[in-house]
Amino acid sequence: MEISIFEVAGPVMIGPSSSHTAGAARLSRVARQIAAGPIKHVSFGLSGSFAKTYKGHGTDRALVAGILGLREDDERLADSFCLAAEEGLSYDFHPIELDGFHENSVEIAMETQLDGLMKVVGSSIGGGAISIRRLNGFNVEFSSAVPTLVIFQLDKKGIICETTRILAENGINIGNMRVSRKGRGEIACCVIEADSDIPPDIAAHMMRIENVLSVRIIHGDSA
Repeated sequence: MEISIFEVAGPVMIGPSSSHTAGAARLSRVARQIAAGPIKHVSFGLSGSFAKTYKGHGTDRALVAGILGLREDDERLADSFCLAAEEGLSYDFHPIELDGFHENSVEIAMETQLDGLMKVVGSSIGGGAISIRRLNGFNVEFSSAVPTLVIFQLDKKGIICETTRILAENGINIGNMRVSRKGRGEIACCVIEADSDIPPDIAAHMMRIENVLSVRIIHGDSA
């Protein structure tokens, strides 16, 4: 059996628990990148173990820290409530039921000036690792461990071809791609995991494609 040193030592982090603290901070930091703020208010729906122990394990402070863009190893994580107040960010916590999800799961509902309401549902699956499972009602599955594109678009012919062409022309190889739609011809969500960094101008280039609604770049663990 192969065991990595990461699994033994765990992530570099501030807080008592890799699942309840480090994973929580990563979840909301990724959510922040998807929403692309500025965020006016965020509501954290806590499910399972998160709902039962979030105060004792610092999950609440970690979630707020991630929304502020702090990494899980940032010493300011414990002061996230004060930092949020300074930035004028309001937030709340409430219990919810997320059937079929990992016991350490959260729904992060962000009110932004650009996107309106953006909901991200994800799980902290151990050792600081996370899984994003739902975006505004679309079923997805990605870890944010590698550079990732999140594209909202109308379900029209040619858009996938154009987005993959742009990536190929920029020397970016696709490691995994998943498209989810609510109905034929309606809004779709495309998630592309890449094998290398995605330059910021890629998003602007893809936004020129007809029927593309938004493009977000998640920069992976190095972000």
